[in-house]
Amino acid sequence: MGKENKTNAMRKLDSMKIAYEEHYYEGAIAGTDVAKELGEDPDSVFKTLVTVAKSGEHYVFLVPVCKELDLKKAASAVGEKSVSMLKSKDLLPLTGYIHGGCSPIGMKKLFRTTLHKTAEGMDTIFCSGGRIGFQIELSPDDLKKVIPFQYADIVRESDE
Repeated sequence: MGKENKTNAMRKLDSMKIAYEEHYYEGAIAGTDVAKELGEDPDSVFKTLVTVAKSGEHYVFLVPVCKELDLKKAASAVGEKSVSMLKSKDLLPLTGYIHGGCSPIGMKKLFRTTLHKTAEGMDTIFCSGGRIGFQIELSPDDLKKVIPFQYADIVRESDE
């Protein structure tokens, strides 16, 4: 991929010399379809969700595409009374990414990030590469070198 086609996420990983694999698919499709398109387990493909707390702080949560974020557990994980999903229209100005192409890597600002606990035992995970149709595969250990995060149980019970 040419330098001009690189996303912020890729530039950040390249600048830190962190190994990752690029995966592409066609168009904007649901997360579980992305996993299917890539031939991967939906539990290893993570969606990036940006929230806003009652305090006004923003938080990023990564959950498997086949699961749903439990807002109460998410709030508890970051020590807030409550969090709610950020409105789509607020995503680009806040993060530099659009809905469906939001990567936890290379946002305009570093936000406190929580990764669902199931990622802890995985060799690699997939997350958005910063553009619709593009996923990055890397180890959770390498991701932690780029963005500090914590592991926590943040998905709805019925989804576990």
